[in-house]
Amino acid sequence: MLKAEFEFYLKNQKKLVAKYKGKYVVIKGEEVLGAYDSEIEAVDKTSETEELGTFLVQHCELGDSSISQTFHSRVVLG
Repeated sequence: MLKAEFEFYLKNQKKLVAKYKGKYVVIKGEEVLGAYDSEIEAVDKTSETEELGTFLVQHCELGDSSISQTFHSRVVLG
């Protein structure tokens, strides 16, 4: 689930934002592999050398908004 990569991001968020603010950083283990202008570019470029599912792409911003997403569904449960 890329838990180690996400924990690395959280632990280093302020330092990473200072360096890569607004970019999409690619993290594998405890290493930043690159920083890109879009999530698609980050995945495309990184997947040329790394296997999908082995790296984290994280929008580099301060605050909780960069580490949470809301998904809306039209499914009605009942």
